[in-house]
Amino acid sequence: MGLGGGAFLKLDGAPFVDEGLGGQGGLLLMGAVKPEGGGLVNRRLGKCALAGGEGGRHCDGGMTDGDGDLQKALIRAAAGAVGVAIGLFARGVTAVQAVWAGCGPEPVQRVYFANHTSNGDFVLVWTVLPDLMKRVTRPVAAADYWLTSGLRSFVGREVFNAVLIDRRAEARVVDPVDQMVEALDEGASLILFPEGKRNVTEAALLPFKTGLYHVAKARPGVDLVPVWIANLNRVMPKGEVIPIPLVCTVTFGAPMHIEEGEAKEAFLARAEAALRGLGPVGARGAL
Repeated sequence: MGLGGGAFLKLDGAPFVDEGLGGQGGLLLMGAVKPEGGGLVNRRLGKCALAGGEGGRHCDGGMTDGDGDLQKALIRAAAGAVGVAIGLFARGVTAVQAVWAGCGPEPVQRVYFANHTSNGDFVLVWTVLPDLMKRVTRPVAAADYWLTSGLRSFVGREVFNAVLIDRRAEARVVDPVDQMVEALDEGASLILFPEGKRNVTEAALLPFKTGLYHVAKARPGVDLVPVWIANLNRVMPKGEVIPIPLVCTVTFGAPMHIEEGEAKEAFLARAEAALRGLGPVGARGAL
């Protein structure tokens, strides 16, 4: 769906890509207009700002209900186009390949749990999923990263529909496990990183946090699929701004489930072993 000749969109100085040719290509709206103060602009709608915090969107100019519907349609179109552009960029830089070793790309509800070495990890997992699976798969990501600017907020919320969690235990008002379970109950699949943070050590994996266990216990029927991302830490080394082109693989293992009465420590050890088993020989042997 294209934005049409009457739409003029820009966000924080970055033009959006219009998915105008049936989603197969991109059309940059180079005539976009940006007002003072930034935000999304459409000449028929007036100004709509994307707040970087919890407040979300607000619009000026006495918009009617019809205008609001049009604005939402434009934002959805822009989000879809940006998602296509991000996927093309990820594939172009990393030549990422999916390896379906233990399961197939089937449209069933899953929690994909992966190793975490780069800010680009969930983008690669999301990129290699078939389109139908992309639409219902939500990454679990840190609110303190994705809500720091209007642009990141737009990408996190509108493009990826991320489950944004507050990592500050002392300040959060919603339990992250409750957020993930709610997303599952709404029919979504999830991408999460049980290590809880980027692994910048020499160890293959950091110790798992307990979130995966609690989600598995709350919804034991959902498939838990280990995913090993290889080489992305070398594509985007810590401190580097420009990615280094390198072939990456995303390997999907066999689904697992929590067993009845299984203790937390035993389950996490089994999940960690399943993930290690997809990695290189050194990772498999590091216990």
